[in-house]
Amino acid sequence: APPRETRITRKGDLPLDQVLSKDTLPALRDRLWWSLLWLLLGSCALGLLSLLYAVGPYGLPVFLSYLRHPWIVFLNLAPVVVLTLFLFCLYGRPWPAFLTASVIVLGFSFGDYYMLKLRDDPLMFQDLLSLKEGLAVSAREHYDLWPDRRQIVGVLCVLAGVLFLRFLARGRLRWRFRRRLALALVPMALLVGLFQLCQNETLYSVKTVNNDAVNQWGATQVYLSRGFVYPFLHSVTANRMEKPSGYRDADALAALREYEDADIPADRKVSVVTLQLEAFSDLSRCGVEGVDWDAAYGTYHEILAESYHGQLLDNVFAGGTINTERAFLTGFAQLKNFRSATNSYARYFAGQGYTVYGSHPSYQWFYNRKNINAFLGLPTYYFYDNRYGDLAGTATAPDEVLFPDIFALYQDAADGSPVFSFNVSYQGHGPYSDQEVYRGLHFTDGRYSQASANILDNYLGSVQDTAENLRALLDSFDTRPEPVVVVVYGDHKPWLGNNGSVYAELGIPLDTSDEAGLFGKYSTDYLLWGNAAARALLGEDAFSGEGETISPNFLMNLVFDRLGWQGNAWAQFTDAVRQQMPVLTTIGRFAWQGQYLPESDLPQEAQDLLNRYRQVQYYYENRAKPD
Repeated sequence: APPRETRITRKGDLPLDQVLSKDTLPALRDRLWWSLLWLLLGSCALGLLSLLYAVGPYGLPVFLSYLRHPWIVFLNLAPVVVLTLFLFCLYGRPWPAFLTASVIVLGFSFGDYYMLKLRDDPLMFQDLLSLKEGLAVSAREHYDLWPDRRQIVGVLCVLAGVLFLRFLARGRLRWRFRRRLALALVPMALLVGLFQLCQNETLYSVKTVNNDAVNQWGATQVYLSRGFVYPFLHSVTANRMEKPSGYRDADALAALREYEDADIPADRKVSVVTLQLEAFSDLSRCGVEGVDWDAAYGTYHEILAESYHGQLLDNVFAGGTINTERAFLTGFAQLKNFRSATNSYARYFAGQGYTVYGSHPSYQWFYNRKNINAFLGLPTYYFYDNRYGDLAGTATAPDEVLFPDIFALYQDAADGSPVFSFNVSYQGHGPYSDQEVYRGLHFTDGRYSQASANILDNYLGSVQDTAENLRALLDSFDTRPEPVVVVVYGDHKPWLGNNGSVYAELGIPLDTSDEAGLFGKYSTDYLLWGNAAARALLGEDAFSGEGETISPNFLMNLVFDRLGWQGNAWAQFTDAVRQQMPVLTTIGRFAWQGQYLPESDLPQEAQDLLNRYRQVQYYYENRAKPD
C-alpha cells in the first residue's frame, strides 16, 4: 500500500494523525486548557438551564425572549460562569466545581420553578429569610413536589456533564490549597463586581426591560422576564427597606408599648365593607366650565350628602393602584415588597372574630395580589380566575357585576359574625379611547378638542355608571337588619391623555409646587356610609358632615375614630400621629398646621414626629410578629 500523507502541525512537529490517535487523547484530557474549555462550556449550559426553569409555566416564548436581549443573557450566565471558576480554584479539579455550582444554581432555580408553578410567585432573596414559614405552608397545602420531565432532564444533563468532566477533562490545578485560595480571589472579585452590576437600577429598569412575551402589569411576569439568576441577585438589595435614621428596635418597641391593644366594643361591633374605586375622583371640584358635571356626578353627590366624607391625598397619579389599597389595609406610609406574613388591619379584624375576605374582578396575578393579599391576612379572595370569569364572561367584571356580587358575598358570609370585606374595583381603569365614546354619553359642550372630549366622555361615562351601581349597592345594604358600614374611596386620579393633555386643556393644574396643583394631581375622595341599623346603633353624626384631608395610610384610623373604636396599639399610635400630621405621603408633602410642606420645611417638632412614625412603622412592618 502507498504511504499515507503526513501533515505536520505547527506545534510539537507531530503528524496530525498522531495528535488524534488513541495514544495522545489521554494526554489531551489531562491538559488544563482542555478542562477549562469544557468547564466554561458546561457552566454556560448550566446558566441556560437556569433560564429554562426561570420561565416556570409561561412556556418557550418567554425563554426565546431572553435570547433576544444580550444583557439578560449576560447577567444570568456570567454569575454562574464566575461562580464555577471560583469553585474550580478552590477544588483544583473541574468536575467537583461543576457539581457544586450545579447544586447551588439548580437548587435555587428549582425553588423558583416550584413557586412559579404552584403559587405563580417567584423566588426572591427575602423568601430565604422566611424559609421555615414557606416550608410550613408547603406542608400544609400538600403541594405536589414530585419533579416533572423538565427537571429530570436537567438533572440528567448535569450528571452527564459531571461524568464527562470526571473522565474526559481531568486537567487540574496542581497547586497547594493556599495558592489556589489566593487565585480564587480573582473570580471572587469578579463575582462582587457582577453583584454590584446587578444592583444598578438603570440597567434593571431600562436596559433589561423585556415585555416581549409577558404582561407588564403582572409583578411575577415582570420579574421572570429577566430570567432568574439576575433578578434574584437584584432582589437582595432592591426590595429592602432602609432603616430610618437612628433606628433601634428597643426605641420603636417602647414607643408602641405606650399603647395597649383594645378590642372592638361588643355594643359597637359592626360589619365593615370597603370598596376602592379604580381611578375615581370628583373632577367637578375643579370648577371647569363646558362639562355637564351634574350629569356625571349627580348620583355620587347624593351619596356624599348622606355620608361622612372628605379628601385623600394619594401617593400616586394615574396608576399605582396597589399603593393606595395596601396603605389603607396596613396603615403604612412606605410600603415594602411583601414576601411573608405582615401585620395589617385585616389581621386585626380576624382576631376580633370577623369573617375576613375580599374581591377584585381582574386576574389574581395582577400586582401579585393572590399571594400578597394572603400575606396581609386575606387568604380568601375572589378574582376573575376563581369567580368573576364565570360571572362576567369578559376579561374583567364591570361594576354592574362586581357591586351586586359584593352584596351576595356579604350575605353568604354574614352568618351571625361580623364581616370585614376588602374590595377593589377595576372599571374606570385607563387609558380611555380618544377615537370613540363607548357608552354614547357626552358630557362636554364642544369647546374642547375631539380627542380630549372623547377621553373625558369615556371617563365620565364610567363615573356615572359606577355611582349608579354604588347607589344600588348601598340600597341593598340598607335592607339588612344588622349594622353595616361601607367605606368607599378612590385610589388615584384618572389617566386623561398622555402627559396629562386633557388636564392641560381643561385648565386643571398638575404643578405640585403649590396647593392647587398638589390637589389637582393627587386628590381623590373617601366616604363613610352606614345603613339604617348602623345609624341607629352609632348615631347619625357618625355618618354625616365633611371630614379633614388625610393620606390613605390614615383612612382606617379615621374609620375607627368615627365608629368609636380604639384598635390595637398600632392603630392608636398612628391615630395620635394623624391628629398632628393628617397627611403623610411619599411624594414629599406633609400636612402641618393647615399647610402642605416638603420635609425640609417642617419645623423640628414635626420632623421629630415624622421620624418617630417611621421608626415605629419600620418595626411594626418588618420586625413585629404578625398578630
